[in-house]
Amino acid sequence: MAEFVAVAREDEVPPGEVRVVRAGSKSLCLGHCEDGTWGAIDNVCTHDGGVLGEGELEDCLVECPRHGARFDLVTGEVRALPAVFPVNAYPVRIVGGRVEVDVGVPTKELEIG
Repeated sequence: MAEFVAVAREDEVPPGEVRVVRAGSKSLCLGHCEDGTWGAIDNVCTHDGGVLGEGELEDCLVECPRHGARFDLVTGEVRALPAVFPVNAYPVRIVGGRVEVDVGVPTKELEIG
């Protein structure tokens, strides 16, 4: 069941940037890719606990500021070492200028189940 939660205004996250946002009890890395795509992933790097929302975004890949691991902002998949485990990714939608994230079930679990 979808549990969309408003986490930001659309104009608060310019294209090419990420932010740390809260969705209920979850800390998320919310990003707005240069191509207009939005994504949200867990905010903690699976390699060494870096804060992904403080990293850099390039081509919809978030680079952890600690050791450079890269994660796909839409799928949570690892795209560059040293991380080897993915992070959870969550569906994002824009409604009336608000950015909303579905924190019900991570997209990883939707694909498996």
